[in-house]
Amino acid sequence: MHRTNFTLAFVCLFSIAGLTAHAQEFQVFDRKVQIHGFFTQGYVKTDTNNWLTMDTTDGSFAMTDMGLNLTSQMTDRLRVGAQAYDYDVGQLGQWHPSLDWAVADYRFTNWLGVRAGKVKTTLGLYNDTQDLDFLRPFALLPQGVYPIDLRETTIAHTGGDIYGTVPLRRRFGDISYTGFIGHRSDSIYSGYPYLLTEYGIFFHSLGGLEYGADLRWNTPLKGLTVGASRMNEDITGKGQFVDPLNPYAGLIPFQTSTRAYWTNQFYGEYLLRKLRIDTEYRRYFNKEPYIPESLVIFDSRSWYVSGAYRLSKHLELGSYYSHYTGTAVFLGAAAAFAATETNADLPQNHVYDKVVAGRVNINRFCYVKIEGHFMNGYGLSAYPDGFYLQQNPSGFKPDTNALVVKTGFHF
Repeated sequence: MHRTNFTLAFVCLFSIAGLTAHAQEFQVFDRKVQIHGFFTQGYVKTDTNNWLTMDTTDGSFAMTDMGLNLTSQMTDRLRVGAQAYDYDVGQLGQWHPSLDWAVADYRFTNWLGVRAGKVKTTLGLYNDTQDLDFLRPFALLPQGVYPIDLRETTIAHTGGDIYGTVPLRRRFGDISYTGFIGHRSDSIYSGYPYLLTEYGIFFHSLGGLEYGADLRWNTPLKGLTVGASRMNEDITGKGQFVDPLNPYAGLIPFQTSTRAYWTNQFYGEYLLRKLRIDTEYRRYFNKEPYIPESLVIFDSRSWYVSGAYRLSKHLELGSYYSHYTGTAVFLGAAAAFAATETNADLPQNHVYDKVVAGRVNINRFCYVKIEGHFMNGYGLSAYPDGFYLQQNPSGFKPDTNALVVKTGFHF
């Protein structure tokens, strides 16, 4: 009941703010406070496999999210803000509202600033802007690098950042840096916990230490940025599991902690008038004893190339190719859950996604996106990649074509 009331209040507040989209500022103790928000609604239809935890072979509208944020420039150097967020994508989210981010940002000078609170995690080009759907033509970011299943896992950390921009001599551009440390706290309604319920593993909590850095070079060539990110994590999960060697013993409490958990990401972006070209490469590695007397070693490598061109203020077209592969080794008791997979050429160990997309801006605040996905493979059952056994109990087909239609409103 409490969650339902909170969600209803969230929707009402969003609706009132949306109706007054042109009045986005008010005064609190002589300080201006800005209010912004967004709402998106999607429809997904696939021809074979169900996708993104939805029953997409029948067509599904179960793809909704919304956010409402307040920000204020307290002084010339201090800015504060926070965002409430709620979403429902198939079996994910399930309308459990959350504090998406809440931060105090103090900039001493151009080369040194600090942020503290629940801070968006700087990782690659788009991790910290996943909630800004209205900025890009794609209904879904390349899922090999930015899976919607893991949005809540990667979007923010509770802790602090240091950041800044340092100009280079002799017109070599400038270097922007971010260093971060904090605590990651996963929602039990996100992709990992949902995936593992298929194998009789039920998390009650999942999270831990997270630290890393991002370094990007704004090159002398106008519009060209290249960079690299690194993130290390020490994650602990608590919950219950069904012993595969004695399934009638009932649920057994357990606690597990990662032995190695890191992500490397490299990226480049080029902007030329109305043209945007992006590319990224991500490697994710996890070694963890999910249950006692077991070990799972998971290694995924993903990359994409995308391009988008704005034909007019009302129309933008784009396309990308997303290439995801993964291998998993199951040792000990974990081998009873799934088989070791090391051949990335097999459809169960990759997802190759060719995408074409178009965006129509109805006005300053409303837009519609239409996107086609042509996928080969359905990925590993040990990692959230969009394809789940829970929605595909009869198994998977090697190819999946998908139509995604998304409409959005922002102010």
